[in-house]
Parts: sequence; structure tokens; C-alpha cells
Amino acid sequence: MTSYDDALSLRAARVRYFRDNAFGDDGGYPAKWVKLKLGPLPFAFPNSAARVRAVRFHDLHHVVTGYDTSVVGEAEIGAWEIASGCAGFVAAWILNFYAMVLGFLAGHAGAVWRAFLRGRQTRNLYRSSYDDRLLDTRLGVLRAQLGLARAQPEVGRAKFSDRVVFAGYCGVAFALSLTTSAVFLAPLWIGIRALS
Repeated sequence: MTSYDDALSLRAARVRYFRDNAFGDDGGYPAKWVKLKLGPLPFAFPNSAARVRAVRFHDLHHVVTGYDTSVVGEAEIGAWEIASGCAGFVAAWILNFYAMVLGFLAGHAGAVWRAFLRGRQTRNLYRSSYDDRLLDTRLGVLRAQLGLARAQPEVGRAKFSDRVVFAGYCGVAFALSLTTSAVFLAPLWIGIRALS
């Protein structure tokens, strides 16, 4: 986890977050493509307007929660955002489901579950206006408003409803990932079959 001082404004903490992660002064929002590395494999996808609209809040969520941008950090924030609700941000729902699956595949199921449980007990910024007033808010104030100033929830005290909702969202995440994989792997499979 990455820590940003409660006395910082969200805007100042975001500047540090961009710098610490080499995202550039503008966070990379104007870029045409989002470039990532999944282990040794480079990967890119279009930086759609819907993704930019969601990632502006997503980046702020990294700052207020302390989840970093490693594979486990993205899985954690994905689970936290899913649990606290992505409102009308379809791109956020989809990308967060993928992040949760990556967390499971990388062996971080416990971290995904703990972040999900934290999200069930807190709020996020997806229902907020992205404006100067929000960006000028002190982190300590914002964390208190979102319920993030409280201690992390204990996994052993999770409610039955938390477990059911988590299982349901995990089912959706894996179904989405399998469907996407099938769409991309089908042409490869057809080509291999044609050559045999």
C-alpha cells in the first residue's frame, strides 16, 4: 500500500501519484492507447472516452485507499470499487472484473477478498462530481467521508451476505474473462485446426 498524508489535497496527492507511477503530468488521459505489461508480455487497448471518464476517479481511489498499481494493488482496488459500486461507469465495472480475475490468477485471492469486504463497508467517488471542489478536498476529510478512516474490516466478521455477493461478482468476473478469452482464442484455434 502507498500512503499519502491526510493533510494533502486530493489534487496534490494525485500529482505525486502520477509522478510516482510515471504516468506523466496529465495521467496519460489524452493517450490513444493504454499500454501495460502482463508479466513479460506487452499488452495495449484503446483509451476510450468511457475509460478516461472512469479512470479519473479510479486514480483518485488509488490515492484515498492506498492501493498501489502492482498486479495485487489493481486487483485490490478493482474488488474495492466493485464492492462499493461503480454506478453508471460501465468501463469501470468491466475493467475491475478483469482486475479481480488477474488477482486470483496471480495468487492473491485473500487480498481480493479483504479489499472487497472493505468496499462493502465504505463508499467511493463514482457518484461525485469531478471538479475543483473535489480535487481541493483534504485527504483526511475525504477518507472520513468515504468511511476509509476506520480500521480495515476483519475477514472473520464478514456477513453471510458479503460472501454471497462476493461469490456472485466473482462468477460474473470469471464468466466475462472466459468469454473474452474465447472470442480472442477462437480464430487461433480455427487456424490451427485448418492447418492439421
